[in-house]
Amino acid sequence: MGTPAEVAKTVKKIITMLPDGPDVQDVVLGKDGIIEAATPESALIDMSSISPTITKKIAAALEAKGAWALDAPVSGGEPGAIKGELAIMVGGPEDLFDEMKPVFDILGKSTVRVGETGAGQTTKLVNQILVGIHIQAMGEAFLLATKADVDPMKVFEAIRGGLAGSNVLNAKVPLILDRNFKPGFRIRLHQKDLKNALEAASSLGLSLPVTGAVQEMIVSLVAKGKGDDDHSGIIQELESRNQYEIRGA
Repeated sequence: MGTPAEVAKTVKKIITMLPDGPDVQDVVLGKDGIIEAATPESALIDMSSISPTITKKIAAALEAKGAWALDAPVSGGEPGAIKGELAIMVGGPEDLFDEMKPVFDILGKSTVRVGETGAGQTTKLVNQILVGIHIQAMGEAFLLATKADVDPMKVFEAIRGGLAGSNVLNAKVPLILDRNFKPGFRIRLHQKDLKNALEAASSLGLSLPVTGAVQEMIVSLVAKGKGDDDHSGIIQELESRNQYEIRGA
C-alpha cells in the first residue's frame, strides 16, 4: 500500500492529519490520490487544520464519486494527542459523524459536530484566533508585571483563579517564565492558521484588526527563524520591540 489510492482500495474509512491544505489536496485529489479509488463506501476524515474553502472543494470532489468527508480538526497540541485528550470539532454529514464518534472518543475528551462541511475548520480558526490573541495578551500583561518589578509567578498565582484564568494561561505562562519554547504547537503552524482565518474573514467582508496585529508579530518572528518554537514564544516579538524579557523571579 504505497500510495493513497492503494490505501483507499482496501481501507474505506481514512483519517488524514497533514500540515496544510495543499498537502491534503495532494493526498486526496492528486496523482494516485484517495479519490482515484473512492467508492460510495469510502469516507475521508480529515483532522488537519486547513482552509474551509479547500475542505469544501475536497468534500465536493469526493461526493461527486459518491464518497463522503468529515472535517475534524483538533485542539490540544502534542500533549493532548499523547493523552487522548484532544478537543475535536467536526463538520459534515451527521450520520457519518455518528458512525465515527467511537473513534473520536478514543482520540479526544470532547467531540462536537458543529455543522455541515467546513464548519469544523471554521471552528478551528475561531479557536486559533482566541489562542493567538490570548498568548499575545499574556505577553503584554506579564511584560508589564515584570518591568514593574512584580514577581510574574505570583501574578500568575493571583489571577489564575479569577476571570482572567484560562486553560491557555495555565498551559503557557509556566513555559514563558521558564523560557521553554520547545515546540508543542509551532509558531509557523499558528501563522498558517491565522492566515486562513484572515482570508476567511476577508471573503465574508469582515475585518479582524486584533487578529491581524497578532499575525504581523508572528510573521516577523518566523522571518527571524523562530517558526519552530512553541507558539507560547509569540511573546518574543513583543519582548524584542520593548528590549525587555519576561522571566520568572
